[in-house]
Amino acid sequence: MKLLAALLVSSTLLLGQQTQQLVIDAKKFEANDQKGISIFTGDVKIKMGKDKINAQKLEVFFVTKKESTAKIPSKYVATGKVDFEIITKEKHYIGKGNKIIYSPVDQEYTVIGNGFLQEKNDDKKIYGEKIYVNQLSGEAKVNGDDNKPVRIIINIERGSQK
Repeated sequence: MKLLAALLVSSTLLLGQQTQQLVIDAKKFEANDQKGISIFTGDVKIKMGKDKINAQKLEVFFVTKKESTAKIPSKYVATGKVDFEIITKEKHYIGKGNKIIYSPVDQEYTVIGNGFLQEKNDDKKIYGEKIYVNQLSGEAKVNGDDNKPVRIIINIERGSQK
């Protein structure tokens, strides 16, 4: 149960010095202090700031903070019917994938497997096997593979602009 307390306390440390509340709703929760992991299962809903993730399972991995005994989250892994909404400095994304990994230190989301990302600002749609979104820089990267290349769909207006 130390991990539960660490999860609640450290949720304010997720984005550097910014304070944001992490809310996780699930049907089941379990923690293993020795392994440094908390697992949420069953209709998991995560909200942190304006970002939202829905999944069937969420694993939160912890590391011990240097020069302290406090545990902080190092990685979040969401699996099972994952969909999300991410808001960066300049972009608003929605998407889905088989697995989403969030690194709070890098403030980076990685979508793995059947990835779909829609940039709401410009209505761009991106499909790929691995999609990265960095909240600090607003940068996105997409990788495909031999069977599923990267696909980007952009709406382009044509004609005279008066």
